[in-house]
Amino acid sequence: MSERLQKLAARIASGEMILGDGAWGTQLQRAGLGFGDCPEEWNVSHPDEVKRVAREYLEAGADFCLTNTFGGNRYRLTRHGFADRLREFNLAGVALSLDAARAFDAPVAASVGPTGEFVQPEGMLSEKEMRDAFREQIAVLKEGGADAICVETMYVVQEAAIAVRAAKDAGFYCMASVTLDFTGDRFKTMLGTPIERAVRALEGAGADVIGSNCGNGIAEMVIIAREMRKLTKKPLIIKSNAGVPELVNGVAVYGDTPEIMARAIKDFKDLGVSIVGGCCGTTPEHIRRFRAEIDLLKKNNGAAALLPP
Repeated sequence: MSERLQKLAARIASGEMILGDGAWGTQLQRAGLGFGDCPEEWNVSHPDEVKRVAREYLEAGADFCLTNTFGGNRYRLTRHGFADRLREFNLAGVALSLDAARAFDAPVAASVGPTGEFVQPEGMLSEKEMRDAFREQIAVLKEGGADAICVETMYVVQEAAIAVRAAKDAGFYCMASVTLDFTGDRFKTMLGTPIERAVRALEGAGADVIGSNCGNGIAEMVIIAREMRKLTKKPLIIKSNAGVPELVNGVAVYGDTPEIMARAIKDFKDLGVSIVGGCCGTTPEHIRRFRAEIDLLKKNNGAAALLPP
């Protein structure tokens, strides 16, 4: 474990609230990434734009940043015709975030997303094939010097557990989060796995931090955090979307402003959430506002600290 990560892990263990970064896809799309383009290819064709995403989140006050490697596994890259460039794209993604983080002495957690495939019998892959895919990507991320792994936006609990085990087998500190939907009277994954089973699976796989990201706005994420807190003593990570998007002239528009989302920071603190950040639709402005709220809560010993709009 790097010294940077040791310091961050110690802060988490002490009960301090840590601030992650925000959406990467949203920022890359603003920089020109087109619908259907391969984000990871931008690590080599648009390195300045990718590095800028990491730098702007760190400048906004994030305590660590992710990498542009979310879809860097062999199955997702194959769909873009880039299977033979897996190592190149992942190494470049880690290098860009490390370069941006150097000035802040901040750790980098490499993003690992789903393969887009299913394990048999729901899909065509064997468990070994999926495990090998995650091991392949994670080995390159380790070679590149990532401090930790962030398994995120996992809709299938079995896949999340496979990815976490691959990260732990490689010796990584691992944060892991699933995406949940409110169906009927409770939160479940896309395949109907209830939140209780999701928490147990992440714990059983060895994740150091567990939680949820994507799929929900900030109000729903407070409920998810409350449910997860009842189910585990592990540190929690929550990264909310900026609301549910609406299509306006063909563009996804997110309605949760930095001010709206920041109102939930005290709720997360009271629930014992260790890491907060943003997912789809969030920007450096959201993270900057989160930073201000976290700092005011700390200054006021946990008392309500909302800044004026």
